[in-house]
Amino acid sequence: MMMNRRAFSTALLAGAAASLVSSRGMAATTPPVTARNVVLVHGLFADGSCWSGVIPRLQAAGLNVTSVQNPLTTLADAVASAQRVLDRQDGPTVLVGHSFSGMIVTEAGVHPNVSALVYVAARAPDADEDYTALAKTYPTPPASAGIVFDGDEGRLSEQAFLRDFAGDLPEAKAKVLYAVQQPFHKQLLAGKTSHAAWRSKPSYYAVSTEDRTINPDLERFMAKRMGATTIEVKASHLALISQPDAIARLILDAARQPS
Repeated sequence: MMMNRRAFSTALLAGAAASLVSSRGMAATTPPVTARNVVLVHGLFADGSCWSGVIPRLQAAGLNVTSVQNPLTTLADAVASAQRVLDRQDGPTVLVGHSFSGMIVTEAGVHPNVSALVYVAARAPDADEDYTALAKTYPTPPASAGIVFDGDEGRLSEQAFLRDFAGDLPEAKAKVLYAVQQPFHKQLLAGKTSHAAWRSKPSYYAVSTEDRTINPDLERFMAKRMGATTIEVKASHLALISQPDAIARLILDAARQPS
C-alpha cells in the first residue's frame, strides 16, 4: 500500500520521537561517567594502601585513580598534600575521604577540579566547627579508649585495632593492617576546617552501621546535615576494605555527577 506524503512524515516523526524517548531512557538507566579522576585520602591508623580493594574496581570503569599518602602531621600539611594531587588532575575529579580524612575532603574539596565529594565513615565538619565538641554530643565509640601515645605520636593498640577498627575483617588480614598502621601527631587533631566544601559540591556518604570508631548516629547526622546521597553498609569502620563493591559503587555514582 502506498503511503501519502503527510502520513509518511507523521510516521517518520513518531519513529524519531520513540527513538529519542528510548535513548533518553537508556541514558537515564546507565548515565555516563563524567568525572575522569578519583582522588582517595586515608585516615588515621592507615596508609594509602587501605584503598587497594576499591582502586581496581574504579580503574575497571575507566577512571584515573590516585591514593594520597596523608602525612598525618598537621591538618594544614594533610590538606596541602591532597591539594598537590588535585592540582595534577586533568579535569573533573571525585575527592574521597575515609575517617579523619573527611576533614581534608571538607577543606580541600573547594578545589576547582573537584566535582563531587564522597565520605566513607568520615568526619564532615562545618567551617570553623569544633569536631571534637560535636562528637562529644554522641556516645563515645569504643576505639577511642584504645589510642595510645608515644610522646606526640598516637596509634591504636592491637586489641583496639582488631576489635574496634577492623572488627569485620579476618584476623590475619587485620593483623597485617595493624602492622603497617601509621602513627599520627597530636597536632593533627587540633586543626579546624576553614571551608565546608559540602555546602557547594554534590556530596555522598557511606555510613558504617557497625562502626566502633565513629558513632554511626554521628555519621548519619553529618550525612543528613550536608544533604548527602547516603548509603548504609553493614560494616566496621573499614567498609572500604570489607565492602569494596559498595564503596566503589558509591564513588562511581559520584563520578556521574555533571561537572
